[in-house]
Amino acid sequence: MDLTPTPAQTVGPFYGFALPFEGGEQLVSRSHPAAVRFHGTVFDGEGAPIPDALIEIWQADEAGRIPREEGSLNRDGYTFTGWGRTSVDNNGHYSFTTVEPAALRQGSAPYILVAVFARGLLDRLYTRAYLPDDNQALTADPLVASVPADRRDTLICERDDQGNLRFDIHLQGENETVFLTYPNTPQVTGPIDD
Repeated sequence: MDLTPTPAQTVGPFYGFALPFEGGEQLVSRSHPAAVRFHGTVFDGEGAPIPDALIEIWQADEAGRIPREEGSLNRDGYTFTGWGRTSVDNNGHYSFTTVEPAALRQGSAPYILVAVFARGLLDRLYTRAYLPDDNQALTADPLVASVPADRRDTLICERDDQGNLRFDIHLQGENETVFLTYPNTPQVTGPIDD
């Protein structure tokens, strides 16, 4: 019997047809008093937008609590589950309507966990999008402090003209986003080894 190894399957781009769902980008209603837009563009190593990526986010609520409610895939318009999923558009842009999370614990900075699925990746990539407003919290945050100073800005959102959060993701290249690995998840090689 010939057991020749075959190449691993990449994570895309077929997921764009099966995984997005109606309302996946709306963690809260746009009419929510604390609603904020979390958005950005996904770029490849040459700085070109990637038109077929998928973004997932997980986050705490405004009080720093991890939501335990069910219903992420069947949104009722009231329950904040802290999770969302959306595809990028043809220009590589994604957008979520959510609330700004508070820090999970004292001594850390508030962030949104981001997962990127895109063509050519053997597994999803993880990163964090830290809120930009509290330099003291960012300086004290253990994960941010563990990243070389010249790379930390790739983990920090920017405020756009409307006060929303912009977080561009660069999969490779000069402005490559810092990517993370987590225990008990498959080890991914490539740009996230930093």
